[in-house]
Amino acid sequence: MEKLKILLAKGRIYESVYELLNDVGISIHLPDRTYFPTTNQDDLAFQVVKPQITSALLAQNKADVGFSGKDWVYENGVQDDVVEIMDLGFDPVRIVAAIPETKDFDKLLKGKVTIATEYQALSKNWIETKKIDGTIFRTWGTSEGFVQDSDEALAQILIDNTSTGSSLKANRLKIVDTLMESSTRMYASKEAMADPAKKQKIMELKMLFEAVLAARSRVMLEMNVSKKDFDALIKGIPSMKSPTVSPLFGDDGYAVKIAVKKSEVPTLLPKLQSLGATDILEYELRKVML
Repeated sequence: MEKLKILLAKGRIYESVYELLNDVGISIHLPDRTYFPTTNQDDLAFQVVKPQITSALLAQNKADVGFSGKDWVYENGVQDDVVEIMDLGFDPVRIVAAIPETKDFDKLLKGKVTIATEYQALSKNWIETKKIDGTIFRTWGTSEGFVQDSDEALAQILIDNTSTGSSLKANRLKIVDTLMESSTRMYASKEAMADPAKKQKIMELKMLFEAVLAARSRVMLEMNVSKKDFDALIKGIPSMKSPTVSPLFGDDGYAVKIAVKKSEVPTLLPKLQSLGATDILEYELRKVML
């Protein structure tokens, strides 16, 4: 089969996906001043592009797979022209409308307003839906400085992405509406998904990504327990399916292994000890196939 062409978006998405690929076993190296990383996989070919155009290129079948924020898929209007393979959950953000803290949103909308944003299409749709008398001022990058409680301000409403809202608060802006929620997702072109060989490879990558992401949220706990405490311990512990149990040398008890969610560990360790577990070990998992 021909190589699967994969688009990697520059910036935060690149870093997150680079780490995910590395954990899967796919190493990539990006030489200086180039946009075509090398890899240890003969059937994969990578290219680095701007995050804003990844989904547009997939919609035009210029590549097979790409990683993009959902917001840019909808901003480009290609949500029906690409196939979402999976939500990786990286960089979750909200696309919000914000105004100066001192302003009243309803009063503000009674007049003509200017909206500062990178998201022209999403903003236009929002204006039409809300029936706002507004124009869009296209910004590039940081936009908070354009929206201030001042007659000289270039815009009265900001539409931007936010994860914590801290930048908005620092600029004395308040959120008045949420347009959508977004995160980094894996997309494929429709042409690639119509090719059986490429589709199989894409779904294999999805399976590997799922295994790594599942492992990141879990740890393995290993412990010993005496015969007299064994039944109570087994009944009191969670596990993904069922614990792995092996007899100890000398028939002195059992070694027990369980895979659990990391969030359960702080309350689980004291409980295990109270149930008679000893020599408890915790270690990271690389991949978990559910």
